[in-house]
Amino acid sequence: MNTPAPSRRTVLRLGAAAVPLVALGAGLPAAARAESAGPAATALRMPAEHDRHDRTFMAWPALSSVWRDQLGAVRRDIANIAHAISRYEPVVLLARPAQAADARYACGPGAYHPIDVLEIANDDLWIRDFGPTFVVGPGAIAGVDTNFNGWGKTGTRYAQPFANDAEAAAALLDRYGIDRIRAPFTGEGGALETDGQGTLLATESSLVNANRNPGATRDQVEAALRSSLGIDKVIWIPGLAGQDITDAHVDYLARFTAPGQVVLDRPAPGADAKWVAVHEQARDILRGATDARGRSLTVTELACPDPGRIRGRGKEFLASYTNFYVVNGAVLVPQFGHPEADAAAYAVLRAAYPGRDVVQLDIDAVAGGGGGIHCATQSQPAVPPAG
Repeated sequence: MNTPAPSRRTVLRLGAAAVPLVALGAGLPAAARAESAGPAATALRMPAEHDRHDRTFMAWPALSSVWRDQLGAVRRDIANIAHAISRYEPVVLLARPAQAADARYACGPGAYHPIDVLEIANDDLWIRDFGPTFVVGPGAIAGVDTNFNGWGKTGTRYAQPFANDAEAAAALLDRYGIDRIRAPFTGEGGALETDGQGTLLATESSLVNANRNPGATRDQVEAALRSSLGIDKVIWIPGLAGQDITDAHVDYLARFTAPGQVVLDRPAPGADAKWVAVHEQARDILRGATDARGRSLTVTELACPDPGRIRGRGKEFLASYTNFYVVNGAVLVPQFGHPEADAAAYAVLRAAYPGRDVVQLDIDAVAGGGGGIHCATQSQPAVPPAG
């Protein structure tokens, strides 16, 4: 396995708009609690995905009770995604110890950068949601553990095992010697989209929700996001609760491609009216919004494929190009078998990311589980130089 990143026991100060650090209590590393007011404090901020990565984390889907007869197919998708990423940066794949050999066999041949299998128990593949969300500053890095609770779906038709996933962020950070910040809110990485310059996009439906943060107002959730992620401004989109396992995560809906630049998922013609309404609300809010630095946002729509012309089927199938993933030198995006729509998505992302490859992948098994490439990945950003 690659040598873990060295521990950065650097003093932490979380965000220009942070709530007092004493309010976060035991969620902070000891150094932050003891010395955060000092003049040498380092401000940490959630970086943009297009910033440089040290590696990508992924997870090997573990449970046939979740994936049933699709477990083999979804594992093939995960191996293919890992191989595609390995062209551009190293990959670390979490796997249950008893399944690690299978994961190594599936992901070993043909890699460019290493694909290392890290034996940490997990339940499912959605590491974007249960893995750590990283924050960085000059010479410093920490991982924010967002208290994964299975998307708050215990007791609903979406419920699935998540006890191992809930512990995976802490275990991973410990293996790499990276400070862990326990967030003062409950949520998932797929609910958090930033430009890296202090602006966060988020849906109310997935964060201001009693199944994650009972009793908390939007202002209270926002204060927690600001403090733990180094955010100066949150642009809230209503979203839609109760209609998918994530309660409408923002990472299927709207993504920053650069500061001031957003791509917005547009439902296919004939889409359910409730999702059309989500899109229209998001479009109107984003077009009228300014970011943390006062810039108006330019919104480019990224149209979904025609569900009658794609390979995948099923109620949970996520036919969203907006759930793409940016790596060093490339953008990975699904292709669904509707040639015109696949080509249009390629063109939009090629224009949004000049100088990067746009790599289109078949991920029908992953999409059939309601997710995409972004949901199945989490980047560890490179640490900016000190001083």
